[in-house]
Amino acid sequence: MEDVQRLDPETEFLCSKQETGNEWELFKENVRPLKRGRNIHLLNNALKAQTDNQLKHSLLENRRKLIQAIDEYQGDDPLQPWIRCIKWVQEAFPPGGDYSGLVVIYEQCARTFWHEDRYKDDLRYLKVWLEYAENCVDAEVIYSFLDANKIGQSHSSYYISYALHMESKNKVKSANDIFNLGIERNAQPIEKLKAAYKKFFARCLTRPKATEDDLTEKHLPVRSFGTVLARGENQRQTAGGSDLARKKLKPDRNNAISIYKDTDTGVSMVHQPDVSNNELKLWHSLGSRAERNKENNAIPAKWTSYKIPQRAVPRIGRPAATPRIEVFVDEEYAEMPEMGGEDGKPSTSQLEQGDGVDLKRETQLLRENPLRNFPLNSLPR
Repeated sequence: MEDVQRLDPETEFLCSKQETGNEWELFKENVRPLKRGRNIHLLNNALKAQTDNQLKHSLLENRRKLIQAIDEYQGDDPLQPWIRCIKWVQEAFPPGGDYSGLVVIYEQCARTFWHEDRYKDDLRYLKVWLEYAENCVDAEVIYSFLDANKIGQSHSSYYISYALHMESKNKVKSANDIFNLGIERNAQPIEKLKAAYKKFFARCLTRPKATEDDLTEKHLPVRSFGTVLARGENQRQTAGGSDLARKKLKPDRNNAISIYKDTDTGVSMVHQPDVSNNELKLWHSLGSRAERNKENNAIPAKWTSYKIPQRAVPRIGRPAATPRIEVFVDEEYAEMPEMGGEDGKPSTSQLEQGDGVDLKRETQLLRENPLRNFPLNSLPR
């Protein structure tokens, strides 16, 4: 019986002479995590494309074919090719970003099926919306859109994501109402929703009361630029400032308001030696009504009767027409063309054509305004 000596993984890799396998160690800080995890072999091939132009073009070509397959699909589940394309792009472009076109794919997939009733309770379609919301600057408008159009209302994932987003914006009361709404509607799985609500409630108990409302922000102490308040000092001064403001707002009815009266008239006379007694006595009488309105005695005259003398100026020939000033328009921020097709449905032609500046620009616009291409009648009011 021969003893088989097993090599350690590092020596085994060096002996195999594989071309890929260590890209994960070189580019792992640029990889976005996925909830379902990643295939290490596909991940290494995708990361190698950052230094291999031929592999990079191959990835773009595969993406173009998957998008083309969406337009050519004739089956009973048109959402399936979109899901397949999204998962492949997530694997093939680990860093994500504007170059991958993933945000544009999310938006076009969401815009394709938002009005179809059969997908409003489809968990796959809801996950597309939730992943789209994670890539936007402010996802509250997306959750409001889903609520207005009754999309994903039977799934607990909608309420959990919505509530956690509101909690991240320090809107704790709104987050609590969203959790209660999901439990009231018996969103499934209800155990997952209740467990998330229990963790949320535990976080609320440990949260300082000062951060739950913005009432104390108006009475924060004034500090010079560059100074930092300690936590205890900040709480003491905030409490003191709020008590002081509360005392100022509440009047004391027992104490009468004292009115200042200057009884020492001799001091004022010392500083005004030039003022005679007669001039001072004039202020004791306001005079007649005619004297008080003396500035209105002037009679208005007709302005057209006055003429301004003009100096004769010799006429000069008409100046030559100068060329118009051309307004500079930056190509990077030029107006984007419509993303929809002739029948109003989103067009995938831009995704098929490539990796140009238009794709990056559209991604940036969608991050700031995720519903910019949706019809106005579908937006929440």
